[in-house]
Amino acid sequence: MIIGIDHVQITVPIGQEPAAREFYCSILGLSEIEKPEALKPRGGFWLQVGDRELHVGVEDGVNRQASKAHVAFAVDDLAFWLDRLSRLGIALEDGVPIPGCERFEFRDPFGNRVEFIRRAKHA
Repeated sequence: MIIGIDHVQITVPIGQEPAAREFYCSILGLSEIEKPEALKPRGGFWLQVGDRELHVGVEDGVNRQASKAHVAFAVDDLAFWLDRLSRLGIALEDGVPIPGCERFEFRDPFGNRVEFIRRAKHA
């Protein structure tokens, strides 16, 4: 039986780990966690996102701009993120409306599609 999601993985071009750390740790505020020694030779790094993980791997030859695959981060203050990312010059896109949700999308500096979403709280 599947009981949940352990982690999600995205990729960045080989050699772009420093820029990816800058974006995901410094700009988005995620915390890097230790990657197992056995996996370190593969490159990339891991991040803690609430009670889950985001694994940032490396690979070349991928047209990330052409993919609808994405990671969606749940946020409590969508306006904060809209302002922060806009001020950094990141092009924001409105997502297709979903009842009970506020959300927007953008591409990270490597072309990965990212969504920020705030779901309405149910009483």
